Amino acid sequence: MNAKDIANFLPRGLSREEAARYVGCSLPAFSDWVRRGILPGPIPRTHVWDRKAIDEALDRASGLSQSELSALEQWKRDRVRKT
Repeated sequence: MNAKDIANFLPRGLSREEAARYVGCSLPAFSDWVRRGILPGPIPRTHVWDRKAIDEALDRASGLSQSELSALEQWKRDRVRKT
């Protein structure tokens, strides 16, 4: 990886501060959004937020995604239907 690639690298796992900056809000607003269920919490047993999970949550909240369920919730629902 060259210096330009490293500068453009966006990790999937984000700290709380990075996640707040990623969604464009302050730390208190980010914590409020997580508390209210607008954004997901950190990956279980970590202090790391999944950038893709944040993207999915924002897509649902803004109406870009037609589904109110996360990809995991949809998979669970479809799996139950098949059994």
